[in-house]
Amino acid sequence: MEIIHSDYSASYPKVTLCPKDGKPEYAFIGRSNVGKSSLINMLLDRVDLARVSKKPGKTQMINYYIVNKEWYIVDLPGYGYAKISKSKRAEWRRMIEGYLQLRENLQCAFVLIDSNIKPQKIDLEFIDWLGKARVPFVIVYTKADRSKTAETEANINLFREAMLENWTEMPQEFVTSSNKLTGRDEILSFVEDINRQYFDDL
Repeated sequence: MEIIHSDYSASYPKVTLCPKDGKPEYAFIGRSNVGKSSLINMLLDRVDLARVSKKPGKTQMINYYIVNKEWYIVDLPGYGYAKISKSKRAEWRRMIEGYLQLRENLQCAFVLIDSNIKPQKIDLEFIDWLGKARVPFVIVYTKADRSKTAETEANINLFREAMLENWTEMPQEFVTSSNKLTGRDEILSFVEDINRQYFDDL
């Protein structure tokens, strides 16, 4: 897929306010500081479309980016960020879960996992929730350039082992590096295939 045009569209505090134009949507979510903004910028070939911050918790609403004027990347708040109040954390959780469960245009959720660290309980619990909620999703391992290849592969294998304790098989997986553009073509081809089927069915 060639990215001809991409731009920030709007941000919404709850799913009922999101666009009603029928365009397919792809949600990106992961623990805070997992590299979500960098990945979105890499996919869209933009330097600073999605705001990159060293401080986690900057994404606080449902952020929409329009791509090629025909589909959306949806940037959801990161989960697991502790330095906010319990009430704010509960508000974010309701917003995230409301979007993922109720958004009819959502084609797939991209769950971002840091490939540099061992499996995290909060990631596995979130993935289990997606399964129970019947939300279609894929796994995206981020920051694959930060460690030696053998270490990255070892962490990914550990994550697979942990996930397969509750799952019979793995969903589709992508290994990415925003710095080296690793995984960009594969993810965009994946989206392109789904979009083609989506528009053919209209």
